[in-house]
Amino acid sequence: MPILRTEKLGKSFKALQVLQDVSLEIQESERHVIIGPNGAGKTTLFNCITGFLPITSGRIYLKQRDITSLEANERVKLGMARTFQKNNLFWNLSLEQNILLALTAGKSYRNKMIKLLSSYTELQEQKEELLTHWDLWNQRHRAVNELSYGEQRVLEVALALASNPKILLLDEPTSGMSPAESKHATQLIQNLPRSMTMVVIEHDMDVVFSIADRISVMHHGELILTGKPDEIRNNSMVQEIYFRGGTLKSAAD
Repeated sequence: MPILRTEKLGKSFKALQVLQDVSLEIQESERHVIIGPNGAGKTTLFNCITGFLPITSGRIYLKQRDITSLEANERVKLGMARTFQKNNLFWNLSLEQNILLALTAGKSYRNKMIKLLSSYTELQEQKEELLTHWDLWNQRHRAVNELSYGEQRVLEVALALASNPKILLLDEPTSGMSPAESKHATQLIQNLPRSMTMVVIEHDMDVVFSIADRISVMHHGELILTGKPDEIRNNSMVQEIYFRGGTLKSAAD
């Protein structure tokens, strides 16, 4: 039974049809990667699934619940979290302050805090756990705008994880990273618990084939194919439409 499902999802901006009849199923605990050329509608699909954009047609289901009309914050409460294609951070705050704000947002006492954040043991322990996992602990006192772009991208993922999501949507998590940063971030993503479902938009084929259980290919706002990595790699239609006749290879080839 899928944890996330879209049913004939469509999105248009006046006369411009950006998504058309996108029916996608994400299985629980799956690592599902969405690929496609620039302008294929991948980020628009994420924006619709997460409630940042209203859809024009179709339905969206999370664990069989119709969430089509829910606001983005309500979807977060149901266990959905995401990152953005462009970093969405508090630039002048420190790295640990960003993390603490994200952690506090999910607490029942967030609107009635009468003590300093440093006195909440639970918050401090969760902060340390997140920053340690993502190799950011030694940077915790630095302002975000002083971090490298790769470190900022990693912090964005850590912030999304602060809500302890059941399903995590990552929009090009390795975009703009150096090869070394990308390899490191990929390893960290691979090490996330299988209890959490992941949907990833990614352009780097080495990353795609390193993390994907299944891959969906989008083109001109349509979902044209979903399959296992080898099926996608060897599919002539995918090579023709997405790779202009090139050959798909992974880092293991």
